[in-house]
Formats: sequence, C-alpha cells, structure tokens
Amino acid sequence: MIYTCTMNPAIDLFSEFTSFDPFVVNRSIFEEYQPNGKAINISFMLKKLGISNMATGFLGGFTGDFIEQELEASGIETAFIKVDGITRINTFIRENSMEYKAVNRGPVISQQAQELLIEQIRNLKSGDWLFVSGSLPQGIDDQIHIEIAKIAHQLGVKLVLDISSPVLLDCLAYEPYLIKPNDEEIANWFNIPDHTDRAELQKAAEQLLERGAQRVLLSCGAQGALYCDSTQELAVNAPSGKIVNTACAGDTMLAAFAGRLMLGDSEEEALVYATAAGSSTAFTSGLSDLSDIPYLAGQIQIKRKWGVKNDV
Repeated sequence: MIYTCTMNPAIDLFSEFTSFDPFVVNRSIFEEYQPNGKAINISFMLKKLGISNMATGFLGGFTGDFIEQELEASGIETAFIKVDGITRINTFIRENSMEYKAVNRGPVISQQAQELLIEQIRNLKSGDWLFVSGSLPQGIDDQIHIEIAKIAHQLGVKLVLDISSPVLLDCLAYEPYLIKPNDEEIANWFNIPDHTDRAELQKAAEQLLERGAQRVLLSCGAQGALYCDSTQELAVNAPSGKIVNTACAGDTMLAAFAGRLMLGDSEEEALVYATAAGSSTAFTSGLSDLSDIPYLAGQIQIKRKWGVKNDV
C-alpha cells in the first residue's frame, strides 16, 4: 500500500484582480480554491497515474472537511487525524504582474494527535511506501521526522522524504528509500555559496548517499534534475516553456518519479517522465493533467552526471 503524510495541509485560495489597493473593497475577477500540502499533491498525482494511495496527516474544521472531500472525490482513501482548530487557508493574490502571498500557520497539534499519527505509521507493513513531505504545523518539533525514519527502517517501509529542514541529514542513518531535495535546500545544508554550481551540488548529492540515503532525486529548476543511487548518476535538462506557477512542480516531479518506478519504468525512463511532469505543472495554474508529457519529454536528454550524453 502507498501512503502520503501531510502534517500541515492547507486550502490555497488563488484570486486575481485588475487592481489591488489598500483601504478599499477590491473585487476579484477570478478565484479558485485548491486542497494543498506537498504530500496531498503527491496523492493527487499518484492517482492521475492510476496508482491507488491513502492520504493521512492532520485536518481540522470546515477547511479540513473540504480537503478530505476533494481527496475522496478523486478516489483517494483518507485516514487523517482530526484536530482542534481550523486547517489553514493560504491566499495568493495576483494583480497584473504583481503577486502577493499570505501563508498562515495553521492549528497547534496536540501531543495526543501526534501519538495517534505515529501509531498509524507503526501499523504499516514491510514493502509499503510512505511519502512524508512539507512543512510542520505548530506544536510539532522536527525531530518527529527522525522518529518516522527510524520506524520505517525497522518495519521495512519505503520512506520517501521531501522536507527542507536540515534534520533530514539526521534521518539518513535510517536509510530512507528516496529523498528529494532541491538545489537551494541542498546548498543550505552543505554551505554551498552558489546554489547553481552543478559540480558542488553533485558532490553534495553524493554525500547524501554516503550518509545513508538509498536514492537522491535533486530538482534544480531551470537547470533540470539529477538522480543518483549506489550504481549510477543521471542528469537531465529541463524542457522550455512559460513558467506560470512553480509551487507544486517539485511535488509533481517526486510523485511522477516514484510512481513510474512503481509501474515498472527504469530510473532513466522515470527521470525523463518526472522532469516533464514537473515542468508541465510549472507551466499551468494547477497540477498537470499529464497530457503534454510526450511533447515535453521529447525535449529532454539524459546525461551521465552533467556530462556526456548516455547511449541509453
């Protein structure tokens, strides 16, 4: 079974205005409400690939009900821990070329609710997949990631981590199946002054393997992506297109890469597909519908590291 865990989900409200002025009533010309959270996006993308999964984490209030209903309407099973308070609403306001982002904190998660989530994870089975992705809500220390990594290692669960906290480095001792940092995160962890320095990023990805990660998928925006494991290092360029919204591109890439591996693709095939899918999401206002994947994949070349093109 495949599980996704979003500890700090949100509803994202996107509003567009012809003008946005202070101290007056501004009326939108467009609005859209989207259930969000990094691992929730992964659930949606896995389902688009035809892969059944169950979403868990913490939800509260009427906003939490909306997110759960949207997931279930898409055929995704849910097992969220219900908490006091209201799951946050983040607001994104676009006015011509300007964009304003208001990201809220969300409810405080009690110790009891945290223990219920950990108990859920203890009940997973060997061979299950668990995606843990995104920020933490109030009341939860990032040491919870280490506890989850330890449990997954003990149970033989394939843990996939996408977190920006440097505590990820402490999770590597428990050999997570796959981690997906981006270029800025890995540069911060390893004190790389220029997060576009490909050679340094590559060395840092190799260090993540040496510390215990089984697989590393490194997303680098317009520079493309790098994948490495104990036997190979592969790099791809990013296809060209007009960037609309990069917020969910990394989630799409991770879900598509892992999903295509589940469906039997090689790492090379999965990397090309995932890079195309992530770019597709970046070129649209929401998650990709995957219809343009063949076109975008046609622009992608596989290379060894960031060097000579492969013959594969």
